[in-house]
Amino acid sequence: MDYPIVRVLVVDDFEGWRRYLCATVREIPKIQVIGEAADGREAIRKAQALQPDLLLLDIGLPQLNGIEVARRLRRISPECQIIFFSENRCWDVREEAFRAGGNAYVVKSESSNELISTIHVVLKRKHAQTQGS
Repeated sequence: MDYPIVRVLVVDDFEGWRRYLCATVREIPKIQVIGEAADGREAIRKAQALQPDLLLLDIGLPQLNGIEVARRLRRISPECQIIFFSENRCWDVREEAFRAGGNAYVVKSESSNELISTIHVVLKRKHAQTQGS
């Protein structure tokens, strides 16, 4: 990868899924998991404190759903890239996720095939934008 070390915050209320994401992401060179959160409010607090470059974000979170987390995060950290995860395949949910500031959307049941490639695409797109400005 041509980009610098990427700091990642993983947010999901299911501990098993967070562990899976963290383990998978740690296998990617230049990726550093800097924190985890189990609900929307914790995600906002940790994002403010840690300033991640990339947020892996579940939509169905307690306290504050992932779409609202993304909306708030866009105001406090507009440069952070957001990859949404959900079991929901509904086009309306995907559309809302992108309107809230998501850079990608992965269906959890398909994530083993898509996770790493989606992260690469999002980070390459961001790197190309920063190189072009």
